[in-house]
Amino acid sequence: MQMHAPGQSSPSRRPTPPGGERTQPPGDAAVGASPDPDLARSIWESMSAFVLGNDPADELRRALRLGRGRGRVKALISLADGPLSLAELARRIGADPPYATVIVNELEALGLLSRSPDDRDRRRKAVELTQDGREAVRKAQDIIARPPAPLRDMPAADLARLSELLGYLSPQRDAGARPAAL
Repeated sequence: MQMHAPGQSSPSRRPTPPGGERTQPPGDAAVGASPDPDLARSIWESMSAFVLGNDPADELRRALRLGRGRGRVKALISLADGPLSLAELARRIGADPPYATVIVNELEALGLLSRSPDDRDRRRKAVELTQDGREAVRKAQDIIARPPAPLRDMPAADLARLSELLGYLSPQRDAGARPAAL
């Protein structure tokens, strides 16, 4: 057996870092090994800070002139696929019907929505976007879909790897799927 000094690599082993401690590269951990909860927490904090630090809410408020709160934007986007009853709109935006009525009143006053009798039930009102409302939805969707600059500026290979890792975290992923080693 051939001997190697610390820090030198053999054909079958990775180099030992200074100080003699060997570490596993990311993605090289043994399958079934216990995850490091501190590392997972740190990653989660970084991901959360990135998402919250790039929240488009302020830009949406300025661009659409809708004031504070997210209910108005949610209402507009919820109506993008067609009219809804006030009760269904309230359910989709996660608001109680009286608050949804306030939102609809405000958006209607801005000319973004209209109300008409529901074709299926004349006792109810259907809420739908006006032409100005459809334009506001397009603008909102463009703002929401635009990735933040740090993400847009990443090298293509890094974006591909990030996409792979995020796919692993997706609830739609296969139960046994694991990302490839880095």
